[in-house]
Formats: sequence, C-alpha cells, structure tokens
Amino acid sequence: MVIKVYIATSSGSTSIKKQQQDVMGFLAANKIEFEECDIAANEVNRKWMRENIPEESRPATGNPLPPQIFNENKYCGNYEAFFDAREDNAVYAFLGLTAPPGSKEAEALAKKAQQ
Repeated sequence: MVIKVYIATSSGSTSIKKQQQDVMGFLAANKIEFEECDIAANEVNRKWMRENIPEESRPATGNPLPPQIFNENKYCGNYEAFFDAREDNAVYAFLGLTAPPGSKEAEALAKKAQQ
C-alpha cells in the first residue's frame, strides 16, 4: 500500500506550500513511505485527484486544494483531517496503516484495549 500525497509544486499560496511541507515532512520523519503526485505539472494527476475525492469531502465551491492524501485509491483526507489525526495521535489509522510498536498511536491503542 502506497500513501499518495497530491501536491502542487508551483502553488502561489504560501499556506498550501506550508501544508504540503508539513504533511510530507511528518511522513518522512516517521519513515512512512509516500509518493508525491504533482497536480500542477501533471494533468492526469489533477484529474484523478479531483475525480476520486468523495462528494462529501469536496469544498462547497471550486476545486479541492492540495494537499490531498490517499492510500492507493482510498481517500484519507485533506490537510485539516491530517492535522486533526496528528493532534489525536491517530495518523496511522487516518492513513489506513497499522501503527508500529512503540509509537504513541500504538501505545494509545494498547491502553484503550486494556480498559
């Protein structure tokens, strides 16, 4: 299973650039393999991303903005959803991955199971 992060390499928005760096930096720091899919330079990526974001996750107006995160073809969420999962120590669950032993998320799950 490959985590795919849809980004725009030529975004003029500082906010979008920071969000993209935040997601990819976190994944790299936690040794979670991922693939960058550029929607600015690749029309196929842009079209695929827009077509595969569920209707309920789309903005009311306009197109969904990067970063958008998928596990293979399964939509995980946008930056806000990723940020919330990170705050809750639930990024692996958000990504549809098993938390590695010793991670905060694995420890929280073990603690929950004991209750």
